[in-house]
This record gives sequence, structure tokens and C-alpha cells, in this order.
Amino acid sequence: MIARIILLVTSPRLPAGLLTAAAWDALRAYPVLAGAESEQAAALRQSGVPVTVISPDPERLLAELEGREAVVWLAGPAGDQDFARQLGLRLTRQPDLAELELMYGSWDPPGARLLDAVAVMDRLASPGGDPWKRAQNHRTLAPYMLEEAYEAYDAIEAEDMAALREELGDVLLQIVLHARLAEELPDGAAWGIDDVAGVLVEKMVRRNPHVFAGAEVADLEEITDNWERIKKAEKSRDSVLDGIALSQPALALAAKILQRVERAGLDVPLPGGDDLGPALLRLVAEARAAGADAEAEVRRATLDYAEDVRSAEQRIVGPAE
Repeated sequence: MIARIILLVTSPRLPAGLLTAAAWDALRAYPVLAGAESEQAAALRQSGVPVTVISPDPERLLAELEGREAVVWLAGPAGDQDFARQLGLRLTRQPDLAELELMYGSWDPPGARLLDAVAVMDRLASPGGDPWKRAQNHRTLAPYMLEEAYEAYDAIEAEDMAALREELGDVLLQIVLHARLAEELPDGAAWGIDDVAGVLVEKMVRRNPHVFAGAEVADLEEITDNWERIKKAEKSRDSVLDGIALSQPALALAAKILQRVERAGLDVPLPGGDDLGPALLRLVAEARAAGADAEAEVRRATLDYAEDVRSAEQRIVGPAE
């Protein structure tokens, strides 16, 4: 029988020692070797499993395997990919020396890399980190939140999924940074990223009773009505207009207010007169009635005009130098 080298890979984002039953069986049955100390190695020792640190060298590992049925190589937090590659090449030359078996003792759950984002931001915003980030506050960062959101919007409009992935990361950076700075608020007002996520989870569950509470709904319109009803009860608002983001672009703001008025069944006449503001508001109302998005339409027309400007620039031939 050919001896086995079990390459045990674990997730550094889960608590050390939280492993599968198969991993624990192998750890208890065979000698455990590692290339360096780690939280996982310390947790195993506390559980009564000896871990021996040796040089990450294929020949040294093969020497440790001699005369044994199997050994376990406890990979480090990064997975020891270079060492695994060297070991694999060595066994390719002499496959009768040992079989290499890859075993996942634990693996990243969905969203695990968010933990990395939080850890990196904590390092950047802590003493000894990035001076620029440590000098910011929520007000100084506010323009960047809008800027990154607009860049993500541009990627959506361009249907560029690779760009959207990157831009959403920049939006996430703003969220993580705001949350990290909020950890240092004074007088018991501090909160962090877990508080942000916790409020979000509670809100999603509460506002989707058709998914989490077995509520019966007939169609999307009823789902939307339930959402608005639950939100209104949560916020204890005095007006149908409460909660509208007043800093959004003017056409989008007008459309949002008109939508709220329509949903509330209020009959409030639009302002008259020939001034530009009231005239634009009436145009937004007409666009909504026609099923169009005034903000998107103006944006599209403006971008078309920008292309005409670029074409005109290309037709202009400057004087020869």
C-alpha cells in the first residue's frame, strides 16, 4: 500500500478548530506536520493533537512519512500553494513514494471575504495605518459615497459587468470605512459594521413576510404595498414625504415626490406659471404618466449631445504649426 500525504486546507476566516469530522479523524489518526505556527496549530494542540513544525521541504516531509501509513500536512492560512506545487512535482517524478490527498477541513462560507475587507480597513484606520483615512469623518467622506455610487451606475448603464464588480467594491469601501470611523464615536454613540449588517438583516426579514413569515401575496404590487406599509409603521412618519433623500438630483427628487403623492392618493395640483422650475416639474409629471424616467431621459439626451460635441471637435482642423 502506498503511503499518503494528506494536505489539510482550512479557512482562516472561520474559528480555528472548527473542522469537519473527516478532518478530525485524520488529525487524530496520523502525525500532523506544518511549515509554521498558526492559530489552527495552536487550537489543535489545545485539543490534544500534537503539531510538529518542520521546514516546508518535500524531501523533509517524505522523510517524516517513511515507515508510516500517512501524515497530515496542516496548510497555513494562505494554503501553502507553493509547497503543494513542489510536493506534487516531486511525486510526479516518483509516484510510488506517496499519494497526495487534498482534504478541506473547512471552507469559506459565502461572504467570507467581507471579513477580510473589515480586517484590512481596521488596519488602515488604526494607529500606524493610513493617515488620510484616519483624518476623515463622515462629512468629509460624503462626496465620495455619491461619486462611487455614480460610477457604479455608469457601469450598469454601460452593461460592463467587470467594471460594475470593481465599482461595487469601491462603494463597499465607503461603507466599511464609515462603519470603522463610527467605532470611535464618543459618549456611548459608537457602532460598527456588525451593527450595520444587523440592522439590514432585521429590516430584510421584517419587510419580506411573504418569504420569512409565510404571508400570502397575490402579485408584485401587493409585495410593494406590504413593503411600504411595514416601512411606514417602522418609521412613524408624519408625512408621506418623510424619508425621501433630499440631496438626490432634482429630477429624480421630483419623480420620487410625485410617486409618493400618487401612492397616497392625494390630489395636490402641480404649480402653474411659466417659470422654469414649475415647468420642469410638470414635465417630470408628464414623463411619469407616460411611464418614462425623466432623470434617465435627460441623462441620455445629454450624453447624446456630448457625443455630438466630440464629433464636432474631431472635425475641427487646427492651423498647421
